Parts: sequence; structure tokens; C-alpha cells
Amino acid sequence: MNWCILIPALVGLLCGILGYLLGRLLGGGNNNIDDWKSRNAQLQADLDACRSKLSVKGPSAASTSSSIASSFAAAGVAFNANAAKAVFGKRIKENDLTVVEGIGPKIQELFHNHDVMTWASLANCTVDKCQQVLDSGGDRFKIHNPGTWPKQAGLAAEGKWQELLDWQDALDGGK
Repeated sequence: MNWCILIPALVGLLCGILGYLLGRLLGGGNNNIDDWKSRNAQLQADLDACRSKLSVKGPSAASTSSSIASSFAAAGVAFNANAAKAVFGKRIKENDLTVVEGIGPKIQELFHNHDVMTWASLANCTVDKCQQVLDSGGDRFKIHNPGTWPKQAGLAAEGKWQELLDWQDALDGGK
């Protein structure tokens, strides 16, 4: 028997088993999606509690708290992820511009590059400003029509999810 082949094979096998066992031991086995969903729900509840505390403090709060509270107030209505999910059937992130029919991740990135980060700020844009943002992205964005984007963003900022969904169902690619 040729030991030159058998020894490396056995060492490789032992290293593989040892690596697997160490990975299981040190990894903790936290790959269960239900654990992550539970943790996410807890973090969301903590965030909602913090937001409610901020809204209770009002203008007499510390400058950091009041600046954060004013950024929520700028959107008009406090964001309710559960209401949005109930209407759209999927999780909606606050100020995710892709909620607007016709805006995808690349167009959202263009708007972010022009300091349009929220639904409220998009709602305050003119259609011409939206077109300028699209034009800054080059020829591949010329096919998009931003005519309804500010109004859709306004509905999202106001939390009018059912009205937004009904309107989007009637739209043809954001037009």
C-alpha cells in the first residue's frame, strides 16, 4: 500500500470532520429563520416604543431628540409599517422610493444622489425636477415618465396606502 496517498487522505478527512464540528460548535446554529423573524419583531417593537417616546417629548426635549422628532414630523404622518404591509401584502421600508410606481433601485439611487431621500421630499419635487434627476442618469433613464411620482410619494408620506395602491393599479408603469 502506498502511504504517500493514504496519509494525506486521512489528514484531509480528519480536518474536514474537525472543521464541521468546530463550525457547528462556534456557529451556534442561529440560522433558523423563525429566530430571526422573532428578533426582527422585537427590534421593530423597540423602535416603535422609541418613536412614541419622541413624539411625547415634544419641543422641550433635548436638541438631538427634537431634531429626530422633527424629521418624523416632516413626513406629515408617522410611518406605520403594519398598515402599509396590510395593504401591499409585503414589508414596506420607511421612505423607500421604490414604493412609487415606476421607480426602481437605480432611479432611487439617482434621487438619493440629488438629496431626495424621503417620500415627503419627493412629493415636494416638481415633475421637471424629477425629469432633471432622470436626465442626470443618462440615456437609459429617458424612457421613464415621472409625471405621477410626486403625487404618489405624497400619498406614501401621508400614509394613504389604500389610495396609493388603487391609483397604482390604474397606472401603466408610473405614467
